[in-house]
Amino acid sequence: MTRSLAVIAEEQLFGDRARQERRRRRADRDPERIVRDLADLRPGAPVVHEEYGVGRYLGLKPMEVGGMPCEFLLLEYADGDKLYVPVQSLELISRYTGGSPDHAPLHKLGTDTWQKARKKAAQRIRDTAAELLDLYSRRAARPGVKLTANEADLRAFEASFRFEETPDQAQTIDQVISDLRSDKPMDRVVCGDVGFGKTEVALRAAFVAVQAGAQVAVLVPTTLLAQQHYQTFADRFADWPFKVDSLSRFRSTREVNEVTSGLEAGTTDIVIGTHRLLQNNVRFKNLGLVILDEEHRFGVKDKEKLKQLRASVDVLTLTATPIPRTLNMAMGGLRDLSLITTPPASRLAIKTFVTQWDGATVREACLREIRRGGQIYYVHNAVETIERTAKSLVELVPEARVAVGHGQMRERELEQIMLDFYHQRCNLLVCTTIVESGIDVPNANTIVIDRADKLGLAQLHQLRGRVGRSHHQAYAYLLTPPRNAMTADAVKRLEAIESLEDLGAGFTLATHDLEIRGAGELLGEEQSGAIQEIGFALYMEILEHAVAALKAGKIPDLEAPLHAGPEVDLHIPALLPEDYMPDVHMRLMLYKRIAAAPGNEALRELQVEMIDRFGLLPEPAKNLFRIALLKIAARTLGLRKVDFGPGGGSVVFDAATKVNPATLIRFVQQNQKTHRFDGPQKIRFTHKLEKDEERFVAAEFLLAALRA
Repeated sequence: MTRSLAVIAEEQLFGDRARQERRRRRADRDPERIVRDLADLRPGAPVVHEEYGVGRYLGLKPMEVGGMPCEFLLLEYADGDKLYVPVQSLELISRYTGGSPDHAPLHKLGTDTWQKARKKAAQRIRDTAAELLDLYSRRAARPGVKLTANEADLRAFEASFRFEETPDQAQTIDQVISDLRSDKPMDRVVCGDVGFGKTEVALRAAFVAVQAGAQVAVLVPTTLLAQQHYQTFADRFADWPFKVDSLSRFRSTREVNEVTSGLEAGTTDIVIGTHRLLQNNVRFKNLGLVILDEEHRFGVKDKEKLKQLRASVDVLTLTATPIPRTLNMAMGGLRDLSLITTPPASRLAIKTFVTQWDGATVREACLREIRRGGQIYYVHNAVETIERTAKSLVELVPEARVAVGHGQMRERELEQIMLDFYHQRCNLLVCTTIVESGIDVPNANTIVIDRADKLGLAQLHQLRGRVGRSHHQAYAYLLTPPRNAMTADAVKRLEAIESLEDLGAGFTLATHDLEIRGAGELLGEEQSGAIQEIGFALYMEILEHAVAALKAGKIPDLEAPLHAGPEVDLHIPALLPEDYMPDVHMRLMLYKRIAAAPGNEALRELQVEMIDRFGLLPEPAKNLFRIALLKIAARTLGLRKVDFGPGGGSVVFDAATKVNPATLIRFVQQNQKTHRFDGPQKIRFTHKLEKDEERFVAAEFLLAALRA
């Protein structure tokens, strides 16, 4: 009698998972607040006022009006014209993004240039909103397939992940799996720095899709990254009955034909490939999920082709620095956005230096890395001179074992060089930007980038992310010509990358890219448009308003200010005193948050936050919050102005007021000694209100009576 013996490792049964008990701090990088808040505003920066257009912020100015201390936002317009904006009206102000701050189109007060710009933008926004609704309707008409996996199998697959998920990573995985389970086609952007765990999100999504019987296409920009992802996916799916294959220029014609046949027949479950996957002869039997890695490396036409898939299949986009157009769409709510900003355990920020080329500096950087047993990337993005550069480095650092790699090499030769570097057979790789999305080499912890001024912000961030993927301190040297030999945009890019070396800074860098390059149109192939005229934040708000109106079957009024809310003036001090909050930028940000608070609960939470951070509110700050509450109530009723002074005041009604005429007439009749109509849209009253509290009580009583 024969016995069969099966040996099963503990890891296969239970998984090998690292546990970390210490608490992890989540970075506060909410995308909405990063772009719309005024926290980073500096004097000279352009801002947009909804009623007057683009001007430059000159600071917060304290002034006395009617014998009372007030604070105003001072804006400068064309020809040196000045505009003072009360801090209670900061909901009308947003940062100008969507073009170079230096070339922001300053408008002239007292002319119709701003109205013309808004009108032109409104016409284009209507077209964009209509096209978006068409895309929404097609998605609604052809609902996606619900992709679900067996819970026990999913837990077993998760157990093979050798690390602890960071809080952001775990939340993102939950969001993606929830998207897959819904019948609405997913279109989610996952933004996380290099090495922060985006690939694991993709692996979990792919597992759910193939478990549900769908095929998965992973689209990557380079053959090297395709090779790395293929190895990662093949290793993780080794214990599961799913076929993983790759499609790139590393494959022979026979292998390519086998892969395409397998996709068409449905025998291949997951394929990882480059642009080759977008060719017309690649057909899938049941494509359910497309994973797009590092979309900034793909052209607009490629993404337009993918956009056609979004009406029916799930699309997951992974990126370290989303391109402005994607950031634009995600922040407008047109695509879902998940941020992974918490670094893995023991990860250190990469020390970044921007300096001119100096042989002694390069030699010192290389030797320091070699002496601690590490490896170096030397990026020289010019194939015609790369061999000469490699020879000069051999002379400069004879202690190094130098290899050269670039995209014009034969596939097998390049693959062998990268494998040699990975296995530490060489320790200084002179290469082009082909390694931008290359293989993960934890032992490489120094990168030198020659002529960094010629590279884009996303490229620089990606290249810097090639190092520092372990617990060692990593270094990035950005070599440039003298400052006066570089373009203004290049200087801004280098300043941005040098200043934001914190872990998880990719999203913030993307918002800098949005300002430097412009936001780009949401749909179609145009990369600049109405956004530059009126600013990103206002453009997105008008677009949201247009989409909501069209969905409700109404014709949107896009030329009127969106936030032209009621003016509430009780003739009392209402500000954050300088001795309570000395920091100008902090005051500005909080003024904006108070003015833009959507409701009473948000104001209460903000009040609690301020007391917790700065102490009990002084009287003028309390007044500021109470006036903000009155503005919310007045907006709900459709009032244009509420003015209460020592001897009485007035209330002006909007043409579309929500106050019941019968309620208003009854109120005036009951209080005819003090109240009377003054024209069709105004009531006046005479009453002594010398104390501040008396005015608040009278205003609150009047608004409550009009609500009845």
